[in-house]
Amino acid sequence: MYSPKIVMLEFNELCPPLLDRWMASDELPNFKALHDNSQVFITEADAEPPALEPWIQWYSIHTGLSFAQHQVFRLTDGPRAPYPDIWSILSRSGLATGNFSSMNAKRLAEPGSFFLADPWCTTEQAYPKRLQQFHNFVSREVQEYSNRGRAIEFAAAVKFLGFMAAHGLRAATVANVLSLLGHQLFVDRASGWRRTVVLDWLQRDAFFSYCRKYRPAFATFFLNSTAHLQHSYWRCMDPSAFTIQPTPDEIERYGEAIKFGYLNMDRLLGDFRALAAEEGLTLVLATGLSQQPFLRYENEGGQNFYRPRDVNALLRDIGVRAAASEPVMTHQYVLRFADDDEARAEARTLIADLVCAGRQVFEIGTRDQNALYIGCQLATTLPPTVLLQSKSGRFPDSPFFDTFYHIDALKSGCHHPDGVLWIGAGEPQVHRQKVSVLDIFPTILDMLGVDYAPSDVHPFGGSSLLPLWEGPAERPDTGCCGIASVRTSEPAV
Repeated sequence: MYSPKIVMLEFNELCPPLLDRWMASDELPNFKALHDNSQVFITEADAEPPALEPWIQWYSIHTGLSFAQHQVFRLTDGPRAPYPDIWSILSRSGLATGNFSSMNAKRLAEPGSFFLADPWCTTEQAYPKRLQQFHNFVSREVQEYSNRGRAIEFAAAVKFLGFMAAHGLRAATVANVLSLLGHQLFVDRASGWRRTVVLDWLQRDAFFSYCRKYRPAFATFFLNSTAHLQHSYWRCMDPSAFTIQPTPDEIERYGEAIKFGYLNMDRLLGDFRALAAEEGLTLVLATGLSQQPFLRYENEGGQNFYRPRDVNALLRDIGVRAAASEPVMTHQYVLRFADDDEARAEARTLIADLVCAGRQVFEIGTRDQNALYIGCQLATTLPPTVLLQSKSGRFPDSPFFDTFYHIDALKSGCHHPDGVLWIGAGEPQVHRQKVSVLDIFPTILDMLGVDYAPSDVHPFGGSSLLPLWEGPAERPDTGCCGIASVRTSEPAV
């Protein structure tokens, strides 16, 4: 049996083998407790590279449509796509919903529900309106996380702290943030990578506040911190998989970084299990996809990333007339042109004119007539004296690193199609046959008793998994996941 209220924890890209390893050594007690009280599945992604990206897979999960059907390819494409998603469908059925930072999702503004866009989205306003104060601060910090030269905007920080003080901020969260920052300032200045978990703690506090206030029938909660650590530090966790070996100092400093992320998420999961007991919730854990060692550039010195220190200043300097520029992932941006085809065509020419070390600096792509997608495509190690140049001679040569900075850590984790799906319902069992991520959408609808048949407009490709553990006539009434051995404190710094 299970509760008719569901919270889906979207812990992006956690890896089944790593979960198994650390559950077996009793280091992830809350994951183990949820696993042992759930329907346990391994999911397969619905697309292959280059569509094996989280902003594509999560969009497929939320709509039940495959990439071949929806063609949502960029991180900013989802809100503009015409397809109904899980939140809108449930809302039409009279159910309150919550979306806390789920990736590439469209705004829903219905009384009794709440919506927070993912940190890379600047087009979808939060609902209720005051939640936008959280997004304004967090999105800038996430988008500029690697840019050590940027300063925190004081006014935005004050508004953010005021919002958090009124929306669930815990004294323990404040203490842990201060402890972590103090450790970086006074003990180990290179430990800044640990700050990735701060957003997890703040987002948990705010989500709990909204979840207790609105009590949605279905809510999602998305976190990306551990995915980031895996992309950056897999090489230090498992040097044997790589040709380019980390130094002993790198192994000592970052060898436990990924495990740190999993331990943090285990404690967060403990908090959610306690919330489930308090509010009568069913927990669903989904990871969308996972990761594996990234070996593509091992014979070329590894894949580096370079990012403009101030992309708007760079665009102004070369004469690009974009209406707006929006950071997306790592080294990529979307430039918008407000129906100005002439400005967009001119921008393409000006941006393509920039070269460094004999290569065009930016890759340029487009998916709609009013936008350009650009990303620095230089991946090799560049010498400190390398120059940023103009093929046409329009711009004078200048030091490349005056305009760009190098993002620390070679890329060492890449996407893998397997993901986790644990559903805290029914008699616990481990299902050996893999299922599709497209099965999640109809399963949630079935668990909530919402009939939504496939149609020509929305021909979703998955099937409900509920019949695998319950007869089709049975419906939920009460219950939640197991509560034993709950741990709720953040990891030590």
